[in-house]
Amino acid sequence: MTPLKSLTKAELREGLVERKDEDHKGVFGHVLIVAGSRGMSGAAVLAARAALRSGAGLVTVAAPKCVADLVAVAAASAMTLALPDNAAGTLRPEGVERLRVYARERRVTCAALGPGLTTHSDAARFVLHALAGLALPMVVDADAINALSLEEPAAVAQLLRARRVPCVFTPHPAEIARALKCAKPSSEPERVRAVERLARDWGGAVLLKGRRTLISSGARTVFNPTGGPGLAKGGSGDALTGLIAGLWAQALASGRVAGDQAFRCAALGAWLHATAGDLAEKELTVWGVCSSDLPDYLPRAFAAL
Repeated sequence: MTPLKSLTKAELREGLVERKDEDHKGVFGHVLIVAGSRGMSGAAVLAARAALRSGAGLVTVAAPKCVADLVAVAAASAMTLALPDNAAGTLRPEGVERLRVYARERRVTCAALGPGLTTHSDAARFVLHALAGLALPMVVDADAINALSLEEPAAVAQLLRARRVPCVFTPHPAEIARALKCAKPSSEPERVRAVERLARDWGGAVLLKGRRTLISSGARTVFNPTGGPGLAKGGSGDALTGLIAGLWAQALASGRVAGDQAFRCAALGAWLHATAGDLAEKELTVWGVCSSDLPDYLPRAFAAL
């Protein structure tokens, strides 16, 4: 296997959107984060806070009605959209039409789907309907990946091909194993084969989380050199999802990022997220870092780039 490379800081900076004096919030995109359920409203909050810290112009969190008010208080700079929920506190499939209308009327640039949704059957059907019905570039994470993994591979491939807009998938090793119906990859060669296979099977870019996070377009695979064990806390992946969505919204809305924007924003997001974790570890110790600290360290990560 050819040794993997990481992107240089100069290459990573190509994914950053330049700021000009005359810019307004519309230049930097509108992110729609679809996340949360009863007992997991924090996943939506973490994704929203990271998207806000990414520099996105607008962020809306679409969450089950039972937790929407909690999200609104915890992520005050974001807007909220309450969607129909069931007795278990998860999203119902009929909420997708409301999402479609909102995305059209509010000129949403891209979406993030999955953090804290659960694998309840209603939530799983919501995910499938959202992927089929929302013609938006989308970061697909966590329970959205799990919902796809419950379906037949051929049906998933057909659904994703029919979308005609790209996705960034952000599985951890157990999630990619479920998606590929294979053993959990552990060695670097196994991880490389898995991330490249999912990128080919599902299309778009795939970010395989873990030590030396991998980012692949199928044709190109790199690793991220930053990050340590302080990131091994629940909610870290939710922050990463929001961050990538925010970076991608800026690239899409501004038109100032050339090339494969999905791949570039996934790689840039991985570096910034893990660097924020490194900076937090230095001050808070590897034991004391919480996922809720990560958005607050993102400004320093941007400065380090």
